[in-house]
Amino acid sequence: MTPPDSAPPDARRNSERLEAALSDLRALLGDRLSTAQAVRDQHAQGEDHFRPAPPDAVAFALSTEEVSAIVKICNANDLPIIAWGTGTSLEGNVQAIHGGVTIDLSGMNAVLEVNAADGDCMTQAGVTRKAINEHLRDTGYFFPVDPGADASLGGMAATGASGTNAVRYGTMKENVLGLTVVLADGTIMTTGGRAKKSSSGYDLTHLIVGSEGTLGIITEVRLKLYGVPEKIAAAVCQFETLAGAVETAQQTIQMGVPVARIELLDDVQIQACIDYSKLEGFDIKPTLFFEFHGTAASVAEQAGTVEALALDNGGAGFQWTMKPEERSKLWQARHDAYYACLAKSPGKRGWATDVVVPISRLAECIVDTKADIGASSLYSPICGHVGDGNFHCCIMVDLDDAEELARATAFNDRLVDRALAMGGSCTGEHGVGMGKMNSMAKEHGPAAIALMRTLKRALDPKNILNPGKVLHV
Repeated sequence: MTPPDSAPPDARRNSERLEAALSDLRALLGDRLSTAQAVRDQHAQGEDHFRPAPPDAVAFALSTEEVSAIVKICNANDLPIIAWGTGTSLEGNVQAIHGGVTIDLSGMNAVLEVNAADGDCMTQAGVTRKAINEHLRDTGYFFPVDPGADASLGGMAATGASGTNAVRYGTMKENVLGLTVVLADGTIMTTGGRAKKSSSGYDLTHLIVGSEGTLGIITEVRLKLYGVPEKIAAAVCQFETLAGAVETAQQTIQMGVPVARIELLDDVQIQACIDYSKLEGFDIKPTLFFEFHGTAASVAEQAGTVEALALDNGGAGFQWTMKPEERSKLWQARHDAYYACLAKSPGKRGWATDVVVPISRLAECIVDTKADIGASSLYSPICGHVGDGNFHCCIMVDLDDAEELARATAFNDRLVDRALAMGGSCTGEHGVGMGKMNSMAKEHGPAAIALMRTLKRALDPKNILNPGKVLHV
């Protein structure tokens, strides 16, 4: 529980300050400030299983200077502030649990510069991952971080997102070069720069990346870009056992094969994807999707090496293709896995877990988790970015069924404890939000949590930036 003396202000309990703030915000934004119930409800929840919690108002910002002005008004009136990108978060990261003002950054969707000679770009926070790659299409570059959803780049930086390409290209933490950030008092701060390295001062960029809007609001992002590979090939292989599939992924990484993507779908997940995405030619078996980047010769070599590993681990029917339309269909099915699960369970919400373990413990962790799902009598397909040890269980749960919710909660607690015992983390890419605050305390220990609280209080002394997320302060 949050200690009473550090609890954030609740806008609904201070109607005079709320009305004063709304009056000033209307003067600033005009009809880009909304208190309409439908708009508030739209900003009450991400793609998570938590109860919706709408803000008191939604402010649609178009520039860093506007965000600064909004924050100054909210700070003066002690109102909570929640940053919003596209609403695809999975850990309750965007719920306005103490009311206040949600700042919608989706209108800040300009690509500000592309530096082709150096391979970097600068965008506003509301640019989505698909939009930046469409903008870069004719430059010879692309931005590889792909969390599946068409998330905003600001939101991806705020949660430390990664996704299917992380095994080769890294996560947002490795690919953000600098930021423009609005602090809790409205101060505008820039971090990082265009140079590929620096040992100058504290690393403020990576203090903000992954902080989920609790230390500042990201308004601009400078990103590292990569050359589009000469050839890209996708491959699929199905396995008799889940262990065989995961061991193939482990061995691929341990041998140093520079694979771009390795995605696991267990038998339950592939069944859901076959039905939802109309995939043809698949059996209901554990399945690996691969992608290889490089020259034609290197792609063929990578595929041949992985095929040999797969066959040694009980894989069959290894197929690979360089046809763009076939690759796109395959990866679209993987990206739609969450929605495939929802389609199998009408009326339920998806609870997407997010543990990560060292690659050497991955097979053990996934096999034990699969057995735990069976013992718990839950519908919970497994998929994951197994090339970097990260996997997800999508627990389908009826929030009105107390018994089922209790089973899901107990299962998730065991899953996190299992991952931590193996040297892993409670979250590989979804962030902490509301859902993993207690797990984070287990993972990091009291000294680290105390330092995080000190940083939070220093940067946000009124606790108005996304209160109730990441830390109990």
